[in-house]
Amino acid sequence: MTEFLRLSWAVAAKDLRVEMRNREALNAAFAFALTVLLLFSFAFDPIVNPDARAMSGGLLWVVYAFAGILALNRSFARETANDCMSALAAAPISGAAIFAGKAFANGLLLLALELLSLPMFGVFYDVRWLARFPELALILALGATALTVIGTMFGAVTANSRLRELMLPVLVLPLALPALMACVKLTTLIFAGEPIGDSFVWLKLLISFDVIFGLLGATLLEYVIES
Repeated sequence: MTEFLRLSWAVAAKDLRVEMRNREALNAAFAFALTVLLLFSFAFDPIVNPDARAMSGGLLWVVYAFAGILALNRSFARETANDCMSALAAAPISGAAIFAGKAFANGLLLLALELLSLPMFGVFYDVRWLARFPELALILALGATALTVIGTMFGAVTANSRLRELMLPVLVLPLALPALMACVKLTTLIFAGEPIGDSFVWLKLLISFDVIFGLLGATLLEYVIES
């Protein structure tokens, strides 16, 4: 287990160092998220239309889903240069450790994206979320994990495709739909000031989704890389 964690951290640290050096994925995803949030605030003005706040949870996760995929697209795309994917497959490290490292780095980037854009969302939509930030942070973390485990797996599948920017959302979004629905429902309850205990089934669905697809990704990634 110690060796597995060491190798996973080596993969994650490498990806995080590369991203922090140029910040191309995070900057692009944050600019996209900010632009779409601004456009949505004009289209669904909460001051003119108070009912728009009821849609705020759904609008937020639409932004997170597409901005997250924009960031996830770079995870394995970096490995295509200089045939690094073959080197990764030949390295003395298991596919599960590669998946865990990549997923951890991607999850941190997605969570950072969510936390950076959340204050802007609160201003644009006049949503009070600080009072229930611990609950919201849990949903954000679980939602980021759901997108990460799916996106990391299919990022490896589409890495060598010339249409990976198109193929990744086509593959990820339909599979991530149950998790996104749970995130929308729970986030909407938090913004409305209602307890999430009455919708605990959505929380269980989200946790189960993360565990199941996380285990599937760790199991299958080695075969994807070697194929």
